[in-house]
Amino acid sequence: MNAPSTLAASGYVALGGGIGAVLRYQLGRGMTHWLGVQAVTSFPWATLAANVIGSMAMGLLAGFLARHGHGGEHWRLFIGVGVLGGFTTFSSFSLEMMLLIERGQAAQGVLYAAVSVLAGLSALYIGLITMRVAG
Repeated sequence: MNAPSTLAASGYVALGGGIGAVLRYQLGRGMTHWLGVQAVTSFPWATLAANVIGSMAMGLLAGFLARHGHGGEHWRLFIGVGVLGGFTTFSSFSLEMMLLIERGQAAQGVLYAAVSVLAGLSALYIGLITMRVAG
């Protein structure tokens, strides 16, 4: 099967992203119902669950596509980029980290993790401060 056109690829990602976002929302609702409001407001259980589930799903998808590969680009776009991207971007981060480690680039992997976390937290902080000052 040939690679999808840009329009079709965007459609796969959009459809999958919508599904992933709804799944993430429902996971949060389910965790709140299961654990209670106090538990989910004292620790981000739903986010942790989404990250772990999404990372497992990304590993299963990557392993399946590496083994079978047939029609893989369509599934990668729909499930990997779309569904899992809408569910959690941590799954992509986890895959990229593992690829660096498997390629023998552990130092780059550690640097990538450190920069991702520190830059992300810094950017969030700058955004919060900017809005507090502006508001």
